[in-house]
Amino acid sequence: MSRKIISYNVNGLRAALKKNFVQWLSEENPDILLLQETKATPEQLNLADFHKLGYHTYLHSAEKLGYSGVAIFSKQVPDKVVEGCGNSRYDREGRVLRADFGDLTVVSSYIPSGTTGGERQSFKMEFLSEFYQYTTNLLSERKRTIISGDYNICHKAIDIHNPVANKNSSGFLPEERDWLTNFIDLGMLDSFRYFHADPGMYTWWTDRSGARARNLGWRIDYHMVSKMLEKQMLNARILSDVYHSDHCPILLEING
Repeated sequence: MSRKIISYNVNGLRAALKKNFVQWLSEENPDILLLQETKATPEQLNLADFHKLGYHTYLHSAEKLGYSGVAIFSKQVPDKVVEGCGNSRYDREGRVLRADFGDLTVVSSYIPSGTTGGERQSFKMEFLSEFYQYTTNLLSERKRTIISGDYNICHKAIDIHNPVANKNSSGFLPEERDWLTNFIDLGMLDSFRYFHADPGMYTWWTDRSGARARNLGWRIDYHMVSKMLEKQMLNARILSDVYHSDHCPILLEING
């Protein structure tokens, strides 16, 4: 049995719903949909539209209304759902949601942005340290794991349209890129790069200066797959022609 998994930072699910999001989802029909930056509580959404498509819906929302938030929508009922990473400092922002399906674990993750600098960049680096330990612990128990979402980090020069100009930009700082290297070294595979070595493939574009039309983007969204699943990976793609957000969806297909 193959599974189709999509991760998508929707930059506000209520806004995406006004742009034919449900119709797109019906046509794409993933087995598992991982969302980031939902910016909504379950009470603020008409989840019945998703239930009609056969999805069971799980949301981990931020305490602050209209901010952050992650979700997992799945055709199969998970055996277990865990909200948060176990640290209230980060969990109140709704950044990590885990679901187990048999011996397969999927995580929807939304790593903080540090683009406002100072305090939030420090918060981001502290979160990354916590998330590294969270992943270490998770992989020790769950060998078949996929950690997807918006990492807010470009790993290598190929992942950003202008690496020289952005060398001091949050999201491409040396310490962030080193963290991502170390994260992969835990035993994870960057599924998109596993299948594609092409430049110019991005998942986020600024709203300024017609960046998306000119493809001046950053690849900051990932399906990170544990090496135990390497032989079961079938395909990974960036769905750059989908327009509900300043991000686009990313797709992973696996056996099992």
